[in-house]
Amino acid sequence: MKTKICGITSYIDAINAIEAGADALGFVFYEKSPRYISPSQAKEIISKLPPFVEKVGLFVNVDAQVINSYMQESGCTLAQIHFEAQDSLYEQLFVPFIKVIRAKSAQDLLKYSDEYRLVDAYCESYGGSGKRLNIEWFDELDCSKIILAGGLDASNVASLKKYGFYGIDVSSSVEISYGKKNRKKVREFIANAH
Repeated sequence: MKTKICGITSYIDAINAIEAGADALGFVFYEKSPRYISPSQAKEIISKLPPFVEKVGLFVNVDAQVINSYMQESGCTLAQIHFEAQDSLYEQLFVPFIKVIRAKSAQDLLKYSDEYRLVDAYCESYGGSGKRLNIEWFDELDCSKIILAGGLDASNVASLKKYGFYGIDVSSSVEISYGKKNRKKVREFIANAH
């Protein structure tokens, strides 16, 4: 499974995650999040990173112009769209993107089933809640295009291997505090995922 460490706010956390084997890093461009980072702060980090690591910008309730602008300024390589956007928004994006399904029921997992998508547990706030989905929902599902998020940690991630998820996304369970990662927890999480 590919691994993404989300809510990166410092270079040291970014490089520690990469050295531990992370495939992607997430930068939260949602101002109401305690893990918020500005595009210029993200650029400072991203400009020092090695190649071949996906840099993901997370967006909530903004228009295509903001997404395009922030992506260009920050150097992020993939936009993660955390809200129910109209098709017209996606048509206006100049960057690769991935849609997020905030699942309330097993039926929600069938949305965008022909696309790679990120599936998270539904909660009123956006991202990093640590809330876990009902894993039985995935029992009969082709999970090869799903990136699973929500309530994952080093103790439960290995049990997901049998589902064949494309990837997993973690934030809160590998933190000391909002936006500050624990190097040991990051390493343990990625090792158990692989």
